[in-house]
Amino acid sequence: MIEPIALYEGRTDPPPQGNGAVTRPGIQHHRCEHPDCGKNAGWGFAKPRQTPHWFCFEHRADGEGYL
Repeated sequence: MIEPIALYEGRTDPPPQGNGAVTRPGIQHHRCEHPDCGKNAGWGFAKPRQTPHWFCFEHRADGEGYL
């Protein structure tokens, strides 16, 4: 039997801030940076040593400006 992932019930530390996704360590969720979108973003754009910018499939063309 697989144990379910423990969420924040009964913990004393505050839940994570941000997009609200609670996942296991090592898994990251990115949200589209296009205004008023917020969909799950699978396309990241960045130059070396710069912060990446994330966009969904619909708005991935917006990320081209960050390359």
